[in-house]
Amino acid sequence: MRRREFITFVGGAAAAWSGTAGAQQPDIPVLGFLHAASVGSYVKETAAVLSGLEETGFNDGRNLRIEYRWADGQYGRLRDLAADLVERRVNIIVAMPTVSALAAKSVTTTIPIVFEGAVDPVRLGLVTSLNRPGANITGIINLAASLISKRIELMHELVPNAKTIVVLINPTMNPVILESVRAEPAVAERTLGIKV
Repeated sequence: MRRREFITFVGGAAAAWSGTAGAQQPDIPVLGFLHAASVGSYVKETAAVLSGLEETGFNDGRNLRIEYRWADGQYGRLRDLAADLVERRVNIIVAMPTVSALAAKSVTTTIPIVFEGAVDPVRLGLVTSLNRPGANITGIINLAASLISKRIELMHELVPNAKTIVVLINPTMNPVILESVRAEPAVAERTLGIKV
């Protein structure tokens, strides 16, 4: 998923919300931004989100307020940070990556949640299906992990006599993604009858 497409998606969600806001909503919508990493590691991405929001007519401080919550890589804090956003009555929560979306979903069934980068949102229980996410959550999926078995299959076609194919995986990646990434080679192994 490209950054520009994600920004357009978030801007569209904010625009849709503002178009349906009732009299009980505050004059300026509040966007809750929940991220598992630290602010320092996502300076460019945060600037891109702000730029994209401005392109769709939203300016932090003028007609939109953004409440940032950063877990600084401490995934155990995400649920509390998400609960804090709910207590502050934000109008929408943008959650990145998947662990943040799961935390947000665990604390609200009414505030709209937009996630980015989920590996398999149906299997993880974020959404009921890809074409009809249901409830208060929607987002953009990351197909990279689900393509691992396809990549192994292509390698097997290129080198059909290979009895073993090695897959290198970063063990320090996001634990939700890591679980999906680790499961994929086994799928290829069963399908192709080779050692992965």
